[in-house]
Amino acid sequence: MHKFLPAVGFSCIDRRKELEEILQDVVDSYDEKIVTESNREGLFAEFSKNFGCDCGITVCGEYDENNQFHIDYYFPFFRGTGITTQEPLVIEQRASNKSYAGICDDIRIGVTLIFYIQNAGEYLSNKSRRNILSESLPVSLSGLAYEGKILLPVQKNKEQVRIEQEATQNRNHLIAEARKGDEEAMESLTIDDIDTYSMISKRIETEDIFTIVDSYFMPYGIECDQYNIMGEITDCMDFQNTLTGEEIYHLTVECNDLQFDICINKKDLLGEPEKGRRFKGIIWLQGEIYF
Repeated sequence: MHKFLPAVGFSCIDRRKELEEILQDVVDSYDEKIVTESNREGLFAEFSKNFGCDCGITVCGEYDENNQFHIDYYFPFFRGTGITTQEPLVIEQRASNKSYAGICDDIRIGVTLIFYIQNAGEYLSNKSRRNILSESLPVSLSGLAYEGKILLPVQKNKEQVRIEQEATQNRNHLIAEARKGDEEAMESLTIDDIDTYSMISKRIETEDIFTIVDSYFMPYGIECDQYNIMGEITDCMDFQNTLTGEEIYHLTVECNDLQFDICINKKDLLGEPEKGRRFKGIIWLQGEIYF
C-alpha cells in the first residue's frame, strides 16, 4: 500500500484485494481521463477520481495493441489552489516507471525544489507539441502528510512583522544578485549567515528552538520529493473521504514565504489546527503544472 494513502482517507485499507477493487473503480468510473501517445507499443493513460475535496487516487498505465488497459502504477493526489511558483522548470522521468519529477530553484526556499508531477498525461501531450522544458511554467504545489503536529505561534507585534518582511525581501534580492555573480551580494549573504549563527547560539541557551525558528523547509530522508516543514496556517477546513468516511484536514500553510496546501488525515495530526497556529510535519510534495 502506498505510504501516503492514509493522507487522503484510506488508512483502513489493509488487504491487497481491497486496494485492487478501489483502483478498478477509479478506472471504471473516473472523473478525469487523459490518453496520449507513449511509444510505439501502446498509449499512456491516466485515470483520476476524487474521493473528497480535490483529493483522490490517480491510476496510470498503458493500452496495448488489443486495446486492453494494464495498470502500471497509482498514487494518491491532492490538488492545491493558486500558483505557488513560476520559476524555470526541469522535468525528468523517474527510473522505475513513466512518472515524472519537476525541479526548480526558488530563492524563497534556499534549496532546489523537487516535486512529484500530478498531471504526467498532460505533460506528455504537450511535450510533443512544443518545447516546454525551457519555459517558466506556473506550478501549484501541494503536500500529502502522513504525520504532523500543531504548534502555537510566535508572538510578534506589527513592527516585528514588518522588519522580518523587509529582511526577507532584502535577502531574496541578494540571492538573486549572487546568482548573477555579484561578489558584494555573496559577501553580504555570508555576513548575514554569520550574524544569524551568532544570534541563535546566544538565544538557544535560554529559549526554545521553536521560538527562535518559526518556519523552515528542508529535505527529509532519502526520497528527493519529501520534506520536513514548519509554517504558519493561514486557512483551515475539514472534509470527509466520500468512500471511507474518514475525516481529513485541508491546511493552507505559509512556509519560508512560500504558500501551498497540505492534506492530512485527522488521525495523524496531533493538536487542533487553527488559523495563526503552526503546522510541523513530513510531507510528500506534489505539483500540478499549468501548460
